[in-house]
Amino acid sequence: MSVVRRFYSPVIGTAIAANAIGTIVIFLMVAVMNIDVVARGIFHAPLRGVVEMVIFSLVLIVFLQLPDVVRNNRLTRSDGFLVFAEDRFPAFAGALSRIIDLAACIFMGLITWTMWPEFVESIETCHFITPPEFGPASSGDFLTDVSAAFARCEYFGTPGIFTAPWWPAKMSIVFSTALCCIIFAFKVVLGNRKPVLVDDGESPV
Repeated sequence: MSVVRRFYSPVIGTAIAANAIGTIVIFLMVAVMNIDVVARGIFHAPLRGVVEMVIFSLVLIVFLQLPDVVRNNRLTRSDGFLVFAEDRFPAFAGALSRIIDLAACIFMGLITWTMWPEFVESIETCHFITPPEFGPASSGDFLTDVSAAFARCEYFGTPGIFTAPWWPAKMSIVFSTALCCIIFAFKVVLGNRKPVLVDDGESPV
């Protein structure tokens, strides 16, 4: 249990940091939408690619904030029976809650396992390291080669309006589901009780 507690804080800190990044993406998305509204209403020149930007941002927001949602036990689920059973049969409710968390852990692990090859394949299309199969050869200039690599990436969006590489979105899915899998594993071991930090730096359950 001491080993589990030792790794608990870094995992939770990572979930909180990912949530913060997701919040920043929300602010950026709101800013883009407001700019589009002003551009449409005043200058009659709508910002191109807003729909694509919002769709892409939503993927990042959902999966970056998902681990912290799991951490706070706010993931949507029907827990009416658990709430009822917890008052009368706390041991049974605790065991059932761990079983549910174990199933969720396995499910998140399967998503990670499924998405990992897609993420690898997506980032390989950019040829950041390997020689490109098409397009200009490496020029030796770092910024030029990186720009050319991003242009080769598998993309999302509409060419000529807005495009973005798919691999950051797929990376967020892999990262999020893997982190959720780990957090659910902690819940299976520790239960839904949250370790409380004390003055000596330990995290007793």
